[in-house]
Amino acid sequence: MTLGRADVVPATEARKAARKALAAAVLDGLPTPPPKPDRITMAAFAAEFLRDYGVHWKPKTQVTCARIMRRELLPTFGTRAVGELARTDIIRWRDSLAGRREAVFNRAVPVLSVMLQYAEQLGYRKTGSNPCRGIPRYKRELPERYLSGAEYRLLGQVLADEAESYPDKVAAVRLLLFTGARSGEIETLRWGWVKPDRLALPDSKTGAKTVFLNAPARAVIAGLKRGQSTRLVFPSNRVATPINLGPFWTRVREKCAMPDVRLHDLRHSFASVAITDQVPLATIGALLGHRLPETTARYAHLADDTIAEAAQRVSGSLARCLGLAS
Repeated sequence: MTLGRADVVPATEARKAARKALAAAVLDGLPTPPPKPDRITMAAFAAEFLRDYGVHWKPKTQVTCARIMRRELLPTFGTRAVGELARTDIIRWRDSLAGRREAVFNRAVPVLSVMLQYAEQLGYRKTGSNPCRGIPRYKRELPERYLSGAEYRLLGQVLADEAESYPDKVAAVRLLLFTGARSGEIETLRWGWVKPDRLALPDSKTGAKTVFLNAPARAVIAGLKRGQSTRLVFPSNRVATPINLGPFWTRVREKCAMPDVRLHDLRHSFASVAITDQVPLATIGALLGHRLPETTARYAHLADDTIAEAAQRVSGSLARCLGLAS
């Protein structure tokens, strides 16, 4: 083994290098000590995190977070030590996605934050050192698409045309229209959760939830045939798995010439109709199962539109009384 040139490497440095090489030779083949906690890489910690912490998440959340870690976090931070990630690393990562993949950052940074928070609990990082804390996310415009009266009528006609070929899927979409429920809540609905005047969901995006059934919604459920081989209200062709409304909705919205309308927009439209009917925001939040008032507040501007329209009608009536209207 050559340690260096004698006319270049000082004797003291050469002896130090020799002792290090001899020690490595003596230890060769012996078990190596585990890495220090702050030197564990993000890639190694990710497996531990999913195994131990991931069990607290719902199955769908587990799948989503694992995908985010695999596609976004580990390619960026996988080789870095858990204990060395700093705020500057997070900021540089955020800025590298500007203008291209801002939504990706908004979805991924909460997952990274939870990982590093758990790392603090395990002693892999200093307490209170989470570099994701306080990092601003990108502001984005939430898509808002509401069905008009004409679009509702067109959708009703298309659903009626499809009812003979796809009775269960049409019934599921109608239940979405009448309740404002999330698509996943209806797709995975079980008969045991169906009560005379409500759906008692044991779990949802915001926890246990009650979906109130109005007369049209109750009529939809009454018209369903309850199979003996499944507990699902809307089983797929494989019986044991829930229905998937995605492909059917694509077909329906194409027939309606409304390619920009998502299934979730039926929920927005439910809120829009409630606002038009002067239902208070707090009541709408209860109907939709919002946990926070701020979530329902996004519909407040629709109330402004309704008030403005009423003001226009009043002013028009006054103008006619004063002889100012044409």
